[in-house]
Amino acid sequence: MPALIDTFTMSNGLHIPGIGFGTWQIPDGAAAYDATRAALDAGYRHIDTARAYGNEASVGRAIKDSGVPRDEVFVTTKCPAEVKTADGARHAFAESERLLDVGPIDLYLIHAPWPWNAIGSDHRAGNIEVWKVFEELYDAGRTRSIGVSNFDVDDLESLAADTDVVPHANQIRWFIGNTQDETTAYCRERDILVEGYSPLATGGLLENEAIRAIGERYGKSVAQVAIRYLLEKDVLPLPKSTTPSRIAENADVDFTLSAEDIATLDALEDTDA
Repeated sequence: MPALIDTFTMSNGLHIPGIGFGTWQIPDGAAAYDATRAALDAGYRHIDTARAYGNEASVGRAIKDSGVPRDEVFVTTKCPAEVKTADGARHAFAESERLLDVGPIDLYLIHAPWPWNAIGSDHRAGNIEVWKVFEELYDAGRTRSIGVSNFDVDDLESLAADTDVVPHANQIRWFIGNTQDETTAYCRERDILVEGYSPLATGGLLENEAIRAIGERYGKSVAQVAIRYLLEKDVLPLPKSTTPSRIAENADVDFTLSAEDIATLDALEDTDA
């Protein structure tokens, strides 16, 4: 499956497989282990988790048991959003490192610019403190790249003003009708890879008739059109499922949307409001 083999190249030259398997809301234990194994068996080579998901141990075990060489699997995890101190960041990374137990992390992200229970609150100073720890981890080779998640332009500019390494990636909620144009353009200008989580709007797009009609022309599902749309926009999609058939289907996106169909999708409003 070329879409799974294709890669994006981050600003530091590191190649990242072009579709990631997301593990948000997949409980630790058999669910996370089985879903991760199914993704690896289907050909995914990019697995995305987070300390906040509580499933790093099962994800790491699945990677180790899969038989896929470690250097062929790109592993992302995230520092909890509420951690805004240097000591907290060091502890969080060490805990993720221990639980995953797969050696160096490939991409380590600040999960959000603010704690989830205080969205929009100002933690710029804390983010800078945490980012300086990220720079240390990156320099030491404990993580091969560093980035952020849920950061908008103001958050990114604040970070850039007082730190040395420009984030290699920004993982944001990105799907048809919710394309975060300002943040995406800012990242493009600074060679920050945009990763899109919830490419199906957490299921919100699946009943969309306009997308369904486009899919029928290609013999593809709504999910496949939605994921392909991100690739057409040079955004790395992170679909998530626990169903092996859907995990495989989500990566079967080796087709090209016409300019007319992309324009139709561009014009759709956010259906997930």
